[in-house]
Amino acid sequence: MKQHKKVLALWLMAILLLLAGALLTGSPGRSESVQEAMRDAVLHNVNQISLLGLKAVNPGLISAFTVTGILLLLAVCLRVFVIPRFQYTPGRLQLLLEEWVGLFDGMAKGSSPHRCGFLGLYIFSAGSYIFVGTLFELLGLQAITLHGHNVTLPAPLSDVNAAIALGCLSYLVILSGGIAGNGVKGIGKTLKEFSLPISMSFRLFGALLSGLLVTELVYYFVSLSFVLPVVVGVLFTLLHALIQTYVLTMLTAMYYGEVSERPHKPEDGQKTNN
Repeated sequence: MKQHKKVLALWLMAILLLLAGALLTGSPGRSESVQEAMRDAVLHNVNQISLLGLKAVNPGLISAFTVTGILLLLAVCLRVFVIPRFQYTPGRLQLLLEEWVGLFDGMAKGSSPHRCGFLGLYIFSAGSYIFVGTLFELLGLQAITLHGHNVTLPAPLSDVNAAIALGCLSYLVILSGGIAGNGVKGIGKTLKEFSLPISMSFRLFGALLSGLLVTELVYYFVSLSFVLPVVVGVLFTLLHALIQTYVLTMLTAMYYGEVSERPHKPEDGQKTNN
């Protein structure tokens, strides 16, 4: 108990010293205003990165390639080294994987019990990408811009192009479920929700961008950039990773189940008497 109190006291002293140093040093000045910094965090007009010397791209694209590579490498390692060693009594890693897969499998079966195989596969892939991609910004990986400045790679879906692409892809998956379940009628049922890809895309983009802008604003002022960004960044990132993973996969599963469900036909013996 005494050791815990000593550790807590040391942490409090370190935080107080950092805050005191921040207040005493003040702000050294910036080459750009806070409005320009936040605008570039949205539009990426200034801090662009060269893609293999071929083209200038947004940092979000580099993040997307990196996250995709991490997920593919992780999937290969799990398939080769972990899954063949699964046991009847699961260990911690096996239990974690089973719970993660079971979460999306149960969501797919609950929303579309008649056609859940492909749906479960897609929402598992999309949910894993959103979750890992959102947590990716916590790594703080640096890249060099075309102007020679360092920039931290953001979450891939904080780029509006990536959010729109994922929203449209989810809508196409819903459309495929309508066609597979009801043919031409399924297309009509899906097209009624014409605003769905827009709402899904900008809900995802707005939620992730809000966390990015808050963190950028906190980091901009040196008097706040010692302790507070750690708390703000971690909390916003974890919250958005969990919420946005659940929201997009839940909406996709729900709409997929609606458009792919075939209409119930009354049985021959069940007729109403006038």
